[in-house]
Order: sequence, then structure tokens, then C-alpha cells
Amino acid sequence: MAKNSNKLKILISEEKIKQKVAELAKKISKDYKNKGKLLIVGILKGSTIFLSDLVRQLDIDCEIDFIAVRSYDGKDSTGVVQLIMDLYDNPVGKNILIVEDIVDTGRTLKFLKQNLISRKAKSVKICVLLNKVGKRKTKVKIDYKGFDVPNKFLVGYGLDYNEKYRNLPYIAVL
Repeated sequence: MAKNSNKLKILISEEKIKQKVAELAKKISKDYKNKGKLLIVGILKGSTIFLSDLVRQLDIDCEIDFIAVRSYDGKDSTGVVQLIMDLYDNPVGKNILIVEDIVDTGRTLKFLKQNLISRKAKSVKICVLLNKVGKRKTKVKIDYKGFDVPNKFLVGYGLDYNEKYRNLPYIAVL
């Protein structure tokens, strides 16, 4: 466990996360059955734990790629999305599922979805583990959603505060 993890308030338990990931994987597998290979795009770094658990539960043919963006400085959104690392594969003609740990302002997901559509992806859908209620600055459609969460700063299960707490198996309020 991370140091000082005893000062955190657990919001979503490890068991509830496992159940939700299995439920999301079942829906995604059903929706993409017989639609060809799915390209799953994880947003680095936060989505890696969620993405890993999710793909192990999928019952469809898929590939994994990653993209890195930056829009936060500590706890604060800068309001600007910067593409730090692009996909390795060309998105043209592919069914893409963007996987993200949390959506709050919506700016990052809107930016990425528009980017992939403009590059001629066949389809682009979004899967998030956490939906921060009441924080949106822009409209973005979430196709697969795990949990609605309060407008608090959260850590654990991939979410961090200055690179700390990602390794916690639960979601907690910092």
C-alpha cells in the first residue's frame, strides 16, 4: 500500500470495482460481438489498471494501444488538452473504444473522440470507470460508465495525486 493510505476515506471498495468491471466487459463484449476486431485505446497513465482488468474480462477479439494527454497540474485542470503521445497504430477504419479512469470536465475525452473521428476511425465509443457528477465543462457522450462519483479529488485504482496512490486496489477520497 502507499504511505499514508490510512488517511484516505474509501469511496468504492475493491470488490465493487471488480463487479462493475465484469459488468462493463459483458456489455462491451455483447455490443462488439461479430463486429470485427476492437481497438481499445487506453489513456495513460490513469487508465492502465482499469484497462488491464477490463480486457481480461472481454470475450471478443481486441487490440490495445495507448495515447497520452495532459490537462492537469496537481489537483487543477488547466483547461487545455495537450497530446503528449499518439497512437502507435493508424485509427483509419477501426472500431475504437477509448478507456479512461475518470471523466470530470469532459475536455480530454471530447478532444480525443474528435481527433480519432477526424482521422477516419470507423466508430469511437467511450468507456469510463468513474463519472464525476456536476463537473462537466463540455458535453461528451459516455457509452459505458462504471460509477457516478461526487466532485471530490479521488485516488486509487490508477488515479493519482502527483504519482502517488495509483497502486491502491480501491477508490478513495484524498
